[in-house]
Amino acid sequence: MKRRARWTAVLVLSTLAAVAAVTADAYWPGSADGTAAGTAGGALSITMTAGTPTTQLSPGGSAGVALTISNPNLFGVRITALSLNTGAGTGGFAVDAAHAGCAVATLSYTQQTNGGAGWTVPAKLGAVNGSLPLDLPAALTMNVDAANACQGASFTVFLLAG
Repeated sequence: MKRRARWTAVLVLSTLAAVAAVTADAYWPGSADGTAAGTAGGALSITMTAGTPTTQLSPGGSAGVALTISNPNLFGVRITALSLNTGAGTGGFAVDAAHAGCAVATLSYTQQTNGGAGWTVPAKLGAVNGSLPLDLPAALTMNVDAANACQGASFTVFLLAG
């Protein structure tokens, strides 16, 4: 009799285990398939204010160039160099209208790399573009033979990020 009770218990437990396994398999299927598609958004262009000398230039002197770079992207943008944009203004420079007799050919700009480290313009945060104000020390020089018409002139320096 004991043998029969044990045999019945084993049979009942085996049946319950099989039912539980089938139920679990029906509840949690082992595989699935499908397809998905998406596109990555493109990077937006950064913008820069025109550079302006940080001090008054005089013949044979130099000045820093101040500008601000704006980033509309949701990620930081790395800039390795700031070069003169010779396609803007006159060879990359402009002079105020009151000093039209000052030839911008007396100016020269030295490419800036931040000592080889470059710069990272911060990402846009909410509705506010990332912004990086820069002062490029001794980036702009005036030749010693600049005309008297250049005295007191205000200059604009057009730059490109690279």
